[in-house]
Amino acid sequence: MICKIPFEFISIESEGVHLFFEALLNQKACKMLIDTGASRSVFDSNRIGLFVDNPEISENDQLSTGLGTNSMKSHMVILENVKIGNLRLKNYTAVIIDMTHINQSFETMGLQQIDGVLGGDILLKYKAEIDYRKKELRLRFSKKKNSI
Repeated sequence: MICKIPFEFISIESEGVHLFFEALLNQKACKMLIDTGASRSVFDSNRIGLFVDNPEISENDQLSTGLGTNSMKSHMVILENVKIGNLRLKNYTAVIIDMTHINQSFETMGLQQIDGVLGGDILLKYKAEIDYRKKELRLRFSKKKNSI
C-alpha cells in the first residue's frame, strides 16, 4: 500500500525551504517537519503533554546529535497511536528532546511551532519518497504490517 501525505513548503529566510505536514498523535493534530538528515523521528519534550496525558518518560542512555548540538539529552516515551496519512504506528517508542531553540527560531521568523521531526527511522522503514512537484510524501507498507 502506498500512503500519500501532502506537505507544504515554508520558505526560511529566502535561503531555502522546510517541508511541513500534519500527523495525528493520539487523535490530535500535530505539526511535523520532514528531515531526511535526522536519524530518528523526535518529538518536543515541551509539547508532548499536549498529546499524551501523564506521559511515562524514561531517560535515554544515548545522547542525541544533530539539531544544532552534539550532546543533547534525550528521553523516551511510548506513544499509543501515531497516524501519518494512512500509516498507523501503535505503541511507537519515540525519542523526545527539548526543541525550544528550534521553535524559538521559527517564532522569530513568524512561523508556527512544530511538535516533532519525521526522521530516518520511519523514512527508511517505509521507503519514503518525496515528490517536490506534487508536494507529497509517499510511504510504503503492507496492510497487515502497518506499524513499527
